[in-house]
Amino acid sequence: MNDTDNLWKKNAKEVIELLEKKEIQLEEVLYSNLKRIREINPKVNAIVTLCDEEAVNNINKKKKELQNTLLKGMPVLIKDITDVKGVRTTYGSKIFSNHIPLDSDLVVKTVESRGGVVLGKTNIPEFAAGSHTYNDLFGTTKNPWNLSLSAGGSSGGSAAALATGMAWFATGTDLGGSLRNPASWCGVVGLRPTPGLIPQGPSKTSFSNLSVNGPMARNVTDLSIFLDALVDHNNRDPLSYKKDVGSYHKNLNCYSDKFFSIGYTEDFGIFPCDKEVRDMTKNTVKLLENLGHNVNVEYPNMEAAEESFQILRAYLFYSAYDFLLDEDEKLIKEEVLWNIKKGQKLNVNKLKKADKIRNTIYQETLDFFDKYDFLIAPSSIVPPFNLNEPWVKKVENNIFNNYVSWLMIAGCVSLTSCPSIAISTSFSENGAPIGIQIIAPPHQEEKLLSFVKTIEDALNISNMIPKDIN
Repeated sequence: MNDTDNLWKKNAKEVIELLEKKEIQLEEVLYSNLKRIREINPKVNAIVTLCDEEAVNNINKKKKELQNTLLKGMPVLIKDITDVKGVRTTYGSKIFSNHIPLDSDLVVKTVESRGGVVLGKTNIPEFAAGSHTYNDLFGTTKNPWNLSLSAGGSSGGSAAALATGMAWFATGTDLGGSLRNPASWCGVVGLRPTPGLIPQGPSKTSFSNLSVNGPMARNVTDLSIFLDALVDHNNRDPLSYKKDVGSYHKNLNCYSDKFFSIGYTEDFGIFPCDKEVRDMTKNTVKLLENLGHNVNVEYPNMEAAEESFQILRAYLFYSAYDFLLDEDEKLIKEEVLWNIKKGQKLNVNKLKKADKIRNTIYQETLDFFDKYDFLIAPSSIVPPFNLNEPWVKKVENNIFNNYVSWLMIAGCVSLTSCPSIAISTSFSENGAPIGIQIIAPPHQEEKLLSFVKTIEDALNISNMIPKDIN
């Protein structure tokens, strides 16, 4: 007999297996999910729009059809930067406070075709700008491990919802760490995949591969299931391609008995890094060595990465949001306007230089992976900070004059088009998780997931629930 009130405590894999055996009903899964949301969401402010009536209707209409899908009708949360047909999608902006999309993003269509049922939208910073989830429309998402701290961003709502058991699956997006940073700060797992693996859009910047959608879940096993549900080939996305492997979930243990060569860095030799994060990275390396892996301090040269990333990011913001320059500036976050205006002032020579730097970084990263299987670095240079601070202003002796610079340990990896998984490996002095990003060569998600699963198994963090949220 299953306690349906407490189904949220089980992993997604367990719930799906119970649905397959018909030991529980979809209505019971949804009931447990909604009960948990109503109990917990007021404390952390992770879910900003709940579409429970729509979810109930979808289950009632498609119950038999859902039984034959990968996700079996499991509830899914969608980041509020991503369009869902008929569901309020605000992009975290007062300007779009009543916006109802007429069509869904490809990522939503894909997950629905695999049996996912959209249950709600998760909080983001305005236009997903910045790694701290707050906006004037919905307020701030709190870190569930310490409610005075940031949950990270821009996928902070998704990460906090997962960490507290309000969801099994949630989407994230990642331009400069927007998925990786909150995953490691909230004690969940997030994958920034190789661009094109998960179809997305349409958008004004469909040919750019800097920003990608990715799966988020409570553990690596559930993440592999959700990745299977998101991967597709769709010509509507010009970067989409056909993957050449089978199920990530079924192949999750295919590299579990292998020993790997791993390069690691605390800072790429150029970025400041908090002492707690440095110590966490060193301790994680010791764990990997104890597991039998060969780990060396070696990494690709990222010296000019920030110059390239800042230019390309500004170009993306201007391409996507130039129309905001015609709006009342008082309604728009200062950092968003700064990024748009920076992009407006770019000339072709700066774009040319940015592309040249990126190409050099990509080639040197491939050279690195000729010798190593994986690269490990912190997912963030600081532990979660006070939620009343808009962004990190100083680390060690470095002072940041903009909201992007402190994110560059993740942003530099975005330039490489390499898949990267963020996972928590320790806890900071303030009680919140901190962790690493594990980077693999392009298109090697299968190998990456299998390796990260072995790290997760050795850590015993993924099953923990924030004690103040129980």
